[in-house]
Amino acid sequence: MPKVVLASGGSCHQFTGGRTEFEVEATTFRRLILELDQKFPGLGSQVEEGMAIAIDGEIFQDAYGVVLKPESEIVLIPKIGGG
Repeated sequence: MPKVVLASGGSCHQFTGGRTEFEVEATTFRRLILELDQKFPGLGSQVEEGMAIAIDGEIFQDAYGVVLKPESEIVLIPKIGGG
């Protein structure tokens, strides 16, 4: 199953009870967001709005069409605000 890793320094830990790694059954990034919201209410929205996404070492601006492999690693990285 694909593995999700929450990078340190993000606000997502409040949704997961402090867990930083977990596996998901999702086969696409879109399904991943739905699964995250089911497992950890509010996390899917947080990921969509405030996280950068790296899948298997590649950073995506728009990951919705990406297919996840059973061995995929998805790293959720807090976006850095700038001005």
